Amino acid sequence: MRAVTWHGRADVRVDTVPDPTIQDPTDVVIEVTSSGICGSDLHLIEVMAPFMSVGDVMGHEPMGVVREVGSAVTAVKPGDRVVVPFNISCGTCWMCSQGLQSQCETTQNRDQGFGASLFGYTKLYGQVPGGQAEYLRVPFGNTLPIKVPAGLPDDRFVYLSDVLPTAWQAVQYAATPPGGTLLVLGLGPIGDMCTRIAHHLGIDKVYASDVVPERLARASARGTNVIRSTDRKEVLQAIQDATDGRGADAVIDAVGMEAHGSPLASLAQKATAIVPDAIMEKVMQVAGVDRLAALNTAIDTVRRGGTISLSGVYGGATDPLPLMRMFDKQIQLRMGQANVWRWVPDILPLLTEGDPLGVDDFATHRVPLEQAPEAYANFREKKDGAVKVLLQP
Repeated sequence: MRAVTWHGRADVRVDTVPDPTIQDPTDVVIEVTSSGICGSDLHLIEVMAPFMSVGDVMGHEPMGVVREVGSAVTAVKPGDRVVVPFNISCGTCWMCSQGLQSQCETTQNRDQGFGASLFGYTKLYGQVPGGQAEYLRVPFGNTLPIKVPAGLPDDRFVYLSDVLPTAWQAVQYAATPPGGTLLVLGLGPIGDMCTRIAHHLGIDKVYASDVVPERLARASARGTNVIRSTDRKEVLQAIQDATDGRGADAVIDAVGMEAHGSPLASLAQKATAIVPDAIMEKVMQVAGVDRLAALNTAIDTVRRGGTISLSGVYGGATDPLPLMRMFDKQIQLRMGQANVWRWVPDILPLLTEGDPLGVDDFATHRVPLEQAPEAYANFREKKDGAVKVLLQP
């Protein structure tokens, strides 16, 4: 089959790789019909490159049609249409029973000290072949795939794999009080969807910060108050002006490690391109390498006693946090990989009964799998208005 494979920093290719097969009685194999490119995928060809290997199949936002099932699979059958969550969870362990599928005890990577395995995402998370491919082996066929109805386009459902539950969890974790103000930092796919979900859930005062014109226009068109800057002082002033000087009741950091900021952290990230991977693995596991501009903006702009919801990915082990300031402001901080199945019952009805979140036109680009390298480059450089890209094998 053809698949998007990792070959180095800023180097993805479409190669021919072996077709996946049934390995366990509960496996299924799907034919992928759509698979998103995520901002987290960009980390794999940049900061997280030391944890990748040449030939790794990328991608963790797939959906498709079941083509083959293991002997113990009863929940789906060939021909069924399914979305595959990005985190691989058994659905039956204690953590899964608590709605913490991203911490699944069955697929936890204990040797690395990390949580549940992820499709297409580094040796830290199991190095499981991903879904930017023609076919995908999916374990836990009775509990992991999300069965969706036929008749509607892929765009209606594909975001259940990551974008929708990640954004939904971010908004839930933010816990904006009735009548309160929510600030979203970053209007990439997750930040954009956070604003849509916030409006849908009745949060009237939604603000968002970014500098990319196309992203600002998308959010503004749906009623979000946009702040056309990511400069900390400018964002702080804008949100204080809107809240009688107090700050936002809740802030979602949808940017993460790639924010501009700290020159030292920037140098540490750039070092991943020239320092041998074995050394950089250790550096990233014991040192602070993140540019924390977005998180520091969140700390500044949230009101005293407010909540910060962290959905942007960070990769450093000892990033310095202003704990005195955070303690003094009595900030609540919630974070983590999205627990996809925890939120499916809330989200799926919104995808079958109308389109309140605007998923039908959420993608800015739909391209064949063979054009993945160019699509990655455009998304990375924010060219051609790229906000969300779907690969369609």
